[in-house]
Amino acid sequence: MGKSRNARRGRAAAEAVVEDVDGGRAELVPDRDRPRAWTLLIDGAPQSHVDLDDPAYLSFEYQRRIGHVIDLTAPPGRPLRAVHLGGGALTLARYVAATRPRSTQQVVERDAALVQLVRRELPLDPGARIRVRSTDARAGLAKVPDGWADLVVADVFGGARTPAHLTSTEFLDEVRRALAPGGVYAANLADGPPLAHLRGQIATAAARFAALALVADPAVLRGRRFGNAILVAADHPLPVAELTRRAASDPHPARVEHGRALTDFAGGAHPVTDAAAVDSPAPPESVFK
Repeated sequence: MGKSRNARRGRAAAEAVVEDVDGGRAELVPDRDRPRAWTLLIDGAPQSHVDLDDPAYLSFEYQRRIGHVIDLTAPPGRPLRAVHLGGGALTLARYVAATRPRSTQQVVERDAALVQLVRRELPLDPGARIRVRSTDARAGLAKVPDGWADLVVADVFGGARTPAHLTSTEFLDEVRRALAPGGVYAANLADGPPLAHLRGQIATAAARFAALALVADPAVLRGRRFGNAILVAADHPLPVAELTRRAASDPHPARVEHGRALTDFAGGAHPVTDAAAVDSPAPPESVFK
């Protein structure tokens, strides 16, 4: 029976897997260039890419930029205690497990049906210390012990928009509570012209953290197109020079803003509170075409 099961799985690997999950229509589409790699889409919007043979391979540019942050959070190979808010195909958790063995990770992914699909079709390495909770990101973060996390990554989108309650100073208070001394926070933000959401998120993080950096495509920073930006925050100096070098040498080069230039970029935006928070803007339909 084992041989038959493996044969069936081998044939299935060449075909997309499509299922309805809590957040919409999920598709796992095989990567024709990498034998055991898949792209996860939700309602047609690309969410994650996973290579089961090489979990350290990051295909999406925004995930590579977060990968640079992960690489620089601690000396190479040192295990991390990481919290991932938003799971997708668990790409970044797999990356941490592959590049930093013995890391202990918590993933908070509200979409329980998506988690089941990913676990079934893209199984985790049995040795990976990854716990997945199917609950709201902020509720899951509240269960993380004080000072537990070396790294908190926020990559949460519902309908391609970040929920309002994950954009406020009160949310960042919860992030700070969970972070250990010397910990790092990284958030995947999405915005387009006039960049009001992105500027507000910079102001919000600046109200709670001592050091910030922003990694993004120059065209996004200039307000020429909708795209992703990675906001990095900590209460200690960030490795800006090395982050800048890595971002610039990426296949899709990015710019790193920090210090006075980042303050100027925020343009006097005010911190966002729970009372005033709104979802991030919806991307134009052309983004995923």
